[in-house]
Amino acid sequence: MASIETDRTERVRQVVDEVLRGQEDLEERRAGFIHLYGVAQAGALLALVRGLDAEPCTVAGMLHDLATYQTRDPTDHGRRSAVLAREILSDLGCFTGDEIVTICTAIAHHRIKEQVHGTYDELLKDADVLAHTLYNTQLPPIEKERARLSALWAELGIERGT
Repeated sequence: MASIETDRTERVRQVVDEVLRGQEDLEERRAGFIHLYGVAQAGALLALVRGLDAEPCTVAGMLHDLATYQTRDPTDHGRRSAVLAREILSDLGCFTGDEIVTICTAIAHHRIKEQVHGTYDELLKDADVLAHTLYNTQLPPIEKERARLSALWAELGIERGT
């Protein structure tokens, strides 16, 4: 088993924590920790359910909105977060080129929920929807996420209306 110093997921987590701690707005910082790690955990769960490698799903979840939390600018954040993720993963030097492409492509596509992309792209979209919903189950789901959420409930064997 890898130690925290050599575990790739933990190395990414250290970078994400550093970026989030640099966010001066405490509400934005709190939202970043909750959302990025919520999506990472939902991604790991869905990967296990779907028989996929949980590590790239977890890493993509941690990085998918990082540019937004770094700058407080949501403009084109899927693309900007993919660029930032590529830089972080390349700098860490422990991910292959194929792994970086898989993670960054999923991040770039995660906002385009009405189109179908690759397996890991779709998993990140689903993890994002699940994290939005589980943040506060008393709030109604985001309208554009309803169909995807309904399919997720069915996949997970949860009887719940959207």
